[in-house]
Amino acid sequence: MTLSSFTRRTSRRNSPDDQGHNLTNLLPLPKDEISLLRHAGQSRKWPIKSQTQQCLDITQFKNLFQPIRIGAEELSHRIVLAPLTRLRANKAHVHGDLAVEYYKQRSSTPGTLLIAEGTIIAAKAGGWDHTPASEVVDAVQAQGCFIYLQFAALGRSGNPELLERDGISKDNFVGASAISAHPGGAVPRPMTHTDISEYLKVYATAASNAVLKDDFDGVEIHKGSGTLSGQFLQDVSNQRTDKYGGSIENRVRFPLQMVRAVADAIGEDRTAVHILPWDTSSGIRMQDPRPTFAHFVSKLCALHPGLAYLHVVEPRVSNLLTAEEGPLSESDSNDFIRNIWAPLPLISAGGYSRESATEATEKCDYLIAFGRTYIANPDLPMRFMKNTPLTPYDTSTFYAPDLGCTWIY
Repeated sequence: MTLSSFTRRTSRRNSPDDQGHNLTNLLPLPKDEISLLRHAGQSRKWPIKSQTQQCLDITQFKNLFQPIRIGAEELSHRIVLAPLTRLRANKAHVHGDLAVEYYKQRSSTPGTLLIAEGTIIAAKAGGWDHTPASEVVDAVQAQGCFIYLQFAALGRSGNPELLERDGISKDNFVGASAISAHPGGAVPRPMTHTDISEYLKVYATAASNAVLKDDFDGVEIHKGSGTLSGQFLQDVSNQRTDKYGGSIENRVRFPLQMVRAVADAIGEDRTAVHILPWDTSSGIRMQDPRPTFAHFVSKLCALHPGLAYLHVVEPRVSNLLTAEEGPLSESDSNDFIRNIWAPLPLISAGGYSRESATEATEKCDYLIAFGRTYIANPDLPMRFMKNTPLTPYDTSTFYAPDLGCTWIY
């Protein structure tokens, strides 16, 4: 089953409980705070000053717990669950009941935004095991929270052998150019203009199904971590000589067309974009990503000022696949993106703590996404709000047992 045809369903369990699903990690709330949170979450809309803020001392956090609007939704605070591609679905790309509980736990504070893990737009755009093809939205929205679905096409980052195993021709293993993601890796077939037109339709259909049929609050288009869109953006993976390659203007063409196709299908206010300018995974890091991403973000501002948000990963997380932290040089910074995008809604991710998140929201007035910390602390917003000690995370529990990756935020 692919995203372009997914339906909400109750599936069998597919993995044992782990740290990320531990019910004992949840912080108990006093009865008066529970009643206020439930009351505020009934409509999933928050007043300018929420009732939760009135009963808790959160003055030390200031902006971190101030409401903010993204797209069509009013959030109660600035703490976001990052899109963690934990590869916990089964090999048929279906989640089990445990995933419903996982997202339900992390929506325990009404008014929270959750970004569901990376999902493949269609079977032919995949090539990984355990990537999910369906999500359950009801559990999140019933608690007064909001959920966006991150989706992507893998392009050369996929595995043609797995495509073939799933009954899909290896001819569908495509990329921007005939360049492998890794030395000695499979070489993709360069996409034709017909392929590009078809993929734009698939993106639009996937977005429409996610929002209009399965009730996601919006979608986040993944343009990093070696995904197909990122492969077109980067000069190290895009060496085309047609209108989709060469100059920066040409290399951003297909990624911008993706945004247009999705926004036309579901509306700009339910469409978001995720970029990783400094990521080194899957061999996509340009020598200097600033000119390309500055042009891309400037075009987004001009063409789609009504987007729900732009999501960026900070350079201190330089490789999501190997858990490397720390910028490659002291000059690496996303400030150029913040300057272009302001004052539109922006989510920043990458190694934040309670203190650094508070400082960042005071300085730049944006949202902060958490991954590893949120896995180990399902009620993270409340723990931050009450200044409660956090449960340490254990990366060995993050992924399916047969996988060795350590995706981080």
